[in-house]
Amino acid sequence: MTDPYEAASAFLAALDADWQHHIAAVGPCLHQPHPARDPYESLVRAIAYQQLHAKAGDAIVGRLVGLFAGQTFPRPEQILATDFERLRGCGFSAGKIATIQGIAQATLDGVVPDYATALAMDDEALIERLISLRGVGRWTVEMLLIYSLERGDILPADDFGVREGYRRLKGLEVQPTRRQMIEIGLDWSPYRTVAAWYLWRVPKQPSPGGRGD
Repeated sequence: MTDPYEAASAFLAALDADWQHHIAAVGPCLHQPHPARDPYESLVRAIAYQQLHAKAGDAIVGRLVGLFAGQTFPRPEQILATDFERLRGCGFSAGKIATIQGIAQATLDGVVPDYATALAMDDEALIERLISLRGVGRWTVEMLLIYSLERGDILPADDFGVREGYRRLKGLEVQPTRRQMIEIGLDWSPYRTVAAWYLWRVPKQPSPGGRGD
């Protein structure tokens, strides 16, 4: 089976010795997008995971889906019809409940586009459209672009794991700022999504032969 990210990994490994060592240690990119998910579902899932570890996000989404037997994911009408305490019971904060209800209503109103419409939109156009929603920031839309729309050149410059991964990769004292991260990431285009995947996997301790804290 061919590696769909082989060219991206080779491009990044050729940047410098730090990238080369790290990519060799991690191995092939195993990024797994979810192209069957429409923007509404992707946004709700991203909100569930905001500021949480993956396992906590998994648990919240699992409980939400569990409220609607026989469905892979609740529809916007069902989110709006579900009472506050039941959503709280899934693990959503009050703020996140307001946000996912807003996303559900915006989907019904046509502000959140369907999959085909989103697929045809430019990255920045989609970001600008969706960050108008309460509680939806760039990071949330970037997760939609990466995982649902399979965009290959997205760098979530606000993401703690991306910035911390770069700090460790380069042995820096402090993380780069968002602006610095954007500037640095220009050298990784057109493979910034794969670069982010590798940065999320920089170990806390230096690996043999590599550079670290």
